[in-house]
Amino acid sequence: MKPLIGYLFLANGIIFGIASNSFAKISQGFTKLTPSILCILFMCITMFSIAKAMHAIPVGFAYSIYSGLTVTGVVLFAVLKFNQVPNIYGIIGIAFIIIGVVMVNYLGRLN
Repeated sequence: MKPLIGYLFLANGIIFGIASNSFAKISQGFTKLTPSILCILFMCITMFSIAKAMHAIPVGFAYSIYSGLTVTGVVLFAVLKFNQVPNIYGIIGIAFIIIGVVMVNYLGRLN
């Protein structure tokens, strides 16, 4: 598999990872049927996409990017949808996550 295809699967995994985590909140502890089903479906798509991405991208690299960007995306979703704004320590933590993803991407290449 070509690296570009791997990155497309990785991007798909990140998008569906953010969506699945967002539906986990909306499902209210899996008490609402439709958001619960969407959460499970999107998580399956996420895991499939990440597994496919790892055919072309090293495991540690793919998973670190997936987890960092998914956490950041979920925080942004929480700010926009639920007005859950993190305090200064949360903002600093998210900044460290983004810096870590950039460092792994540009400085920590795994072969």
